[in-house]
Amino acid sequence: MPPGARAAQRRFAAGAAAVNPPALATLSAAPPAASAQEGDRLTVTVRDAGEGLDGTYEVTCRPGRGSHPDPEGACAAVERNTRWGQDTFAPPQRDAICTMQYGGPATAHVTGTWAGRPVDATYDRRNGCAIDRWDALVPLLPAVGSATPS
Repeated sequence: MPPGARAAQRRFAAGAAAVNPPALATLSAAPPAASAQEGDRLTVTVRDAGEGLDGTYEVTCRPGRGSHPDPEGACAAVERNTRWGQDTFAPPQRDAICTMQYGGPATAHVTGTWAGRPVDATYDRRNGCAIDRWDALVPLLPAVGSATPS
């Protein structure tokens, strides 16, 4: 830094603090991304998955709670699949090549908010891509067929 630049920086910072100290304190105390995390609430409706698995469950994350049988695990499954700039709940790409295997009649519908964005996603197990997509969210979605509980 050139001589005198550091002194100019100190004068600027001191002047800014003198103008509105409470505003500066508020800015520095605000937690980053807290508002996005506060809205992580999902409703999961499962059908035709089998006895004891069907139903509608609520999940709220950070901390995990709700009527879901494993709210902490459900939140961890969604978090594990969350990638910056990608829709966590996006369907498989239309041109994806999927194996022609059938994973059973189970379906799920997930609605709510995740990372500050609305969620309205459907799941089934009609082919390999759909099965992989379902299994990636176990235990948010119940372990059925080829899913391995995490």
